Amino acid sequence: MIQQIIFYTFAALTVISASVIIFTHNVLYAAFSLIITFLGVAALYVFAGADFIAVTQVLVYVGGILVLMIFSVMLTNKISGQAVTTHSHNRFLGGLIGLVLFVLLMFGILQANYASLFWLEKAQSSGNIIQDSTIQLLGVKLMSDYVLPFEVAAVLLLVALIGAAYIAQRQMDEK
Repeated sequence: MIQQIIFYTFAALTVISASVIIFTHNVLYAAFSLIITFLGVAALYVFAGADFIAVTQVLVYVGGILVLMIFSVMLTNKISGQAVTTHSHNRFLGGLIGLVLFVLLMFGILQANYASLFWLEKAQSSGNIIQDSTIQLLGVKLMSDYVLPFEVAAVLLLVALIGAAYIAQRQMDEK
């Protein structure tokens, strides 16, 4: 019972903060609401048993991208002296696309096989299935079987970072 209350609290928080993103004109408020939305989605991933995706959500989106967005919006506010605002365009097209997506998602939800989910829940409660964390298995696979692609991706990201710093420095020297 307490898990359902916590789940619905996080779901409501996620929906409310996503609504604030849609209806606010201040970009800084939208960025802060996006942080709350991403944290709520990460909490919902934890409830779904996808703990690795939840940690990745927090580290990548909240820790990296959104902090960068907030700093850029705040620095832009300092330069221009005005709040960065936005006005919504194409409301009809956006509402139509949202309605179509809602109908498609509801169709998918109504076609889902919930009997298999109830069987899984009964098997877990009886002790037949032990649900472990996926993080340890992913870490072992990443550092053993997939170490070469992992290292290649790390080197490519490092080269991109050094290249971006070099280009930015060269442009600063030309001015």
